Amino acid sequence: MVILGVDPGYATTGFGLIRAERGTYALLRYGTVTTPAGLPFPQRLNILFEDMTQLLEVTKPEAVAVEELFWGHNITTGIGVSHGRGVILLAIERAGVPLFEYTPMQVKQAVVGYGKAEKHQVMDMTRRLLRLDRMPRPDDAADAIAIALCHARSSTSQLARLMGGKP
Repeated sequence: MVILGVDPGYATTGFGLIRAERGTYALLRYGTVTTPAGLPFPQRLNILFEDMTQLLEVTKPEAVAVEELFWGHNITTGIGVSHGRGVILLAIERAGVPLFEYTPMQVKQAVVGYGKAEKHQVMDMTRRLLRLDRMPRPDDAADAIAIALCHARSSTSQLARLMGGKP
């Protein structure tokens, strides 16, 4: 199964494309979608939508895993990221690709085995599962790769199989 993981944002959106087959994982492609800081916000959202649409067309994933938002201390940034996430979800819906959403805690649990793991632990386990010498950069792309792995590991669990393939 080819899975596209997405770490949503409006300035920088990370993506990671992996192949998951029988408990083995391979990193196929990763990077970021960025929007210029000086543009009006609606134009940035339009660029994000167009770039995500193109990414979905080029990569042809069988599933897309997107991280749900965690509201931290900066509500203003969170609102902008929420708008960006909405545009990303719209692009996925229009592409007709199955969408799966995971909380940060679910990503940590699936990748590390502990829902309160530290970021460095998630990155180290992601690197190990993909048999990489070092973790890809920037962090937005690395996070997206972990989100894709979360889906791969969740969707192939025994419980998922009993539920008809749904995590």
